[in-house]
Amino acid sequence: MKLSTKGRYGIHAMYDLAQYGSETPQPIKSIAERQNIPEAYLEQLIGQLRRSGLVKSVRGAQGGYLLSRTPAEITVGEVLRTLEGELAVVDCLMEEDLCHKACSCPTRVVWKKLRDGLNEIVDGITLQDMLDDYQRMSAEGRTE
Repeated sequence: MKLSTKGRYGIHAMYDLAQYGSETPQPIKSIAERQNIPEAYLEQLIGQLRRSGLVKSVRGAQGGYLLSRTPAEITVGEVLRTLEGELAVVDCLMEEDLCHKACSCPTRVVWKKLRDGLNEIVDGITLQDMLDDYQRMSAEGRTE
């Protein structure tokens, strides 16, 4: 499975909000500059994240975007599914009608295990975990 720029940029934007926007609203322009994301594209992503309830907007001169919950309560899986859709490695897991072998396919079990494992991993990583991991790597001098 390969993530699109939506998923990758979305994770970067949410990480940025976890780092800078837990209490102070962050303007799109600031997030875009820090994360090197095109501003117009980021606006689209933030719109999706807001509609899904992961971020909230604050209007006004000091407005911008904030996380809707603490970084410890938002998982990478939530962000990816919001922006990418279901995380399946093959389409037939989402729509059985796509394959006439769906009921008797010998590889279907493999694809299900891959999907379930991937979901378990991304649902087990929170934005707080990302902040903690990066802080630890920075302290060790390993910011890759």
